[in-house]
Amino acid sequence: MSLNPEVRPKSNKKLVYFKKVGRKRSDLVWYLFLAPTIVGMLLFIAYPVFESLRLSFYSSNGTIETWVGLRNYERIFSGGSFWYSVYNTFYIGFFQLLIAIPIGFVLASMINRLKWFKGFFKVLFFLPNVTSIVAAAMIFAFLLHPELGLLNYLLSTLGLPTSPWLSDPSTSKWGVILLTIWHWIGFVIIICLANLQAISQELYEASEIDGANKLQQWFYITIPNMSGTFAFLIIMGWISGLQRFNEVFVLGGPGGSPNRSLQTMVSFIYERGFGGFEFGIASAATCLLFVIILLFTMLNIKLTRLKI
Repeated sequence: MSLNPEVRPKSNKKLVYFKKVGRKRSDLVWYLFLAPTIVGMLLFIAYPVFESLRLSFYSSNGTIETWVGLRNYERIFSGGSFWYSVYNTFYIGFFQLLIAIPIGFVLASMINRLKWFKGFFKVLFFLPNVTSIVAAAMIFAFLLHPELGLLNYLLSTLGLPTSPWLSDPSTSKWGVILLTIWHWIGFVIIICLANLQAISQELYEASEIDGANKLQQWFYITIPNMSGTFAFLIIMGWISGLQRFNEVFVLGGPGGSPNRSLQTMVSFIYERGFGGFEFGIASAATCLLFVIILLFTMLNIKLTRLKI
């Protein structure tokens, strides 16, 4: 029996109406679940960013604020301590990436070739990365002690020249570089291994038929297929390197001893803000750090041609 054509449109309209109501209720439920995250982002990300930008135009000691305009930025640009902290930050970050990424890639390639104990070596090299950087810095402070340190003892035992390490401004940065390489190289190895295992074995089989040896395969197949991973590691390494604080604070304090050779940009912000109660200067330096990280990340994305 056929339905009355005059009734059918009414029933369809009701069905569409109930569907819309149900969809709106479902959307409302999801917004309720997202509400704590949205509120948290507004309170702990958006508001601090806005407050830091606002304070950068004031002279503030935490209680009294005075409008100074761009004077905080002028003091930072005219002072040498901030630019020295910028130099220290880029110096440590550059050599960390320059050494850790190639060594981590070579170690990952060797681990990937193993038939046994592959998981053991993954865990062994990744353990430093999950170790607290503060605890690791305290251990390295003992290992790099110029008189009582284990590293200088081994060097003298082998008949090699020792180094003052953290007690001399000319060598202190390399003590931090050794620590950062030791702490970060496990992450490099794991990321490289993930990409190595994703490379199609058909490429290697085809190259073997053409007569390529293992070294040629590594240079002409493995390395070109790792370009995306290298770009990712460079960008992530620079972002974390430009925000370096914990290890240099433990090894050199907020002033970056000796002679500010270990003071990074974040250490400069901490010293001015929480050490000298110059919150306007610290906020202005924070805004400059944000701009530097943003511009440098965009430059790295452009140079490495990483698609985001």
